[in-house]
Amino acid sequence: MKKALIYTDGASSGNPGPAGIGVVIEIDGQKKTLSEYIGETTNNVAEYTALVRALQLAHQRRVGSVEVFTDSELLVKQLNGQYRVRNEGLLPLYRKVTSLLKSFKSSKITHIPREQNREADRLSKDAIKKARNTR
Repeated sequence: MKKALIYTDGASSGNPGPAGIGVVIEIDGQKKTLSEYIGETTNNVAEYTALVRALQLAHQRRVGSVEVFTDSELLVKQLNGQYRVRNEGLLPLYRKVTSLLKSFKSSKITHIPREQNREADRLSKDAIKKARNTR
């Protein structure tokens, strides 16, 4: 069974403001990265969007097990059932993530310090910078 190690981050400059996502995904020793501008939105929407994109990538590559690392404590606690999703804007993304997680044989989401998520953090911020430079 293929396993993916996934690091995700979302960033918003202004919250809400220009936002980007960063994903680092490693499957069978091969690393892929994603840096994408997602328009004007909040940091929490960006965090969820990064996770959706990462899980979609893992699903497309027929991964059976995912282990996700993120520095978003809110995201982890909502997905682990410790916090309710109170923001109506996050509900569709929360539902999408929970649906995607069910497509894997096993999944685990872990909160990590920002220092351990530097590459995904850089990718999310790079997406915002690139978008600003092309306007």
